[in-house]
Amino acid sequence: MTYENNWTSLNARPVPEWFGKAKFGIFIHWGLYSVPGYTGKGQYAEWYRQQLNDPNHPARAFHDRVYGGKKYEDFVSGFTAELFDANAWAKLFRDAGAKYINLVSKHHDGFCLYPSKYAWNWNSWDVGPHRDFCMELREAMEGTGVKFGVYHSVYEWVHPLYLESPERYALEHLHPMLKELIERYQPWTLFTDGEWDHPSETWHSTEFLTWLYNESSVRDFIVPNDRWGRETRGHLGGNFTTEYGYITGNQKIEDVVLDRPFEECRGIGKSFGINRIETTEDYMSPKECIETLCSLVSKGGNFLLNIGPAADGTIPVIMEERLLQMGQWLQVNGDAIYDTEVYTKETEDGVYYTKKGETTYAILNRFPFGAKVLEHVPYHPDLQARLLSVDAPITIRNHDGKAELLFPAIDPEDVKCQWLYAVEIKK
Repeated sequence: MTYENNWTSLNARPVPEWFGKAKFGIFIHWGLYSVPGYTGKGQYAEWYRQQLNDPNHPARAFHDRVYGGKKYEDFVSGFTAELFDANAWAKLFRDAGAKYINLVSKHHDGFCLYPSKYAWNWNSWDVGPHRDFCMELREAMEGTGVKFGVYHSVYEWVHPLYLESPERYALEHLHPMLKELIERYQPWTLFTDGEWDHPSETWHSTEFLTWLYNESSVRDFIVPNDRWGRETRGHLGGNFTTEYGYITGNQKIEDVVLDRPFEECRGIGKSFGINRIETTEDYMSPKECIETLCSLVSKGGNFLLNIGPAADGTIPVIMEERLLQMGQWLQVNGDAIYDTEVYTKETEDGVYYTKKGETTYAILNRFPFGAKVLEHVPYHPDLQARLLSVDAPITIRNHDGKAELLFPAIDPEDVKCQWLYAVEIKK
């Protein structure tokens, strides 16, 4: 199908099927802002450069105290990446159970993690570590079953052309830069951001998406998002995105009815880029990470969980641990997550439902003990149930027309997972 240069036509393009089946991806915010690795509690550390403009911001006081007269651009020398190992990252993402990643190829500071003729001397190949991190990670992901994708900011805080004319910037800088990125690295996802100051008309977004859908080498499989202009989030584009539980208009995910897969992104802590003053109190627990995934998948969404590596290329141990805990849980309960669909739009305390064909999954947020009535599963005498995490007989009885699960005594030592427990139900 050929798509026309208008939102009606472009919005009719289906989100490629692989994305709706994937369910879990990993976001990676890594760049010059990882050198200071600092912001106020509850704020985004990747905005460090912009925060320096506010004399009352904690980042300004921190910068003056620690770095004195150093400019943000000087952080290039500290972005050493001497411990970055693309193969180790790829193994971790695979072991975490992720099906795709989004690497920040360029954030709002304009610094690229790959060589680009549109960012001469302001990229990780020309200066600093002199490495093409996009290519290193893309090549490392091959054969892992985890798809390589990118984030790319559409605007740049201090680009002179953007400050002079956002429209000229879009046509003369952003579009050719995006095309260069797409054709060189052939990503499976394109997570744009930074669109909010201007309408999609200023960004000429439909023009770019027309090329992406009709002419690019990735036209058959790439999944762009909905961040193409201040009017587009949750309405226009590819998959719809939410962030820390909210979508355009401060609607919660639960209040939004979407006609396509959507994706919630958030950090394990309160920031995307590493913020070194965050403590364990700021981080999601393993159960919170897993329960967020289950909640999103039950609503038809994906979970894009962010990590913020350090400037030396290491991933903070607590982030690595959370990812591995996600992977251990998914290894046991993945059938209830991957390739599933929405079972019901109704919610039920303590239970998240998914389905795959004629099979229903009820994911419980408590240990399987005693009895549990499934409010949204009608009783049928032919129903059979089993826990994915332990071989234990489950009896189903009729409770006012609803299926009630009766669990035997189960030794926690025999259960192959913690925190949430998926029950498979079929006839």
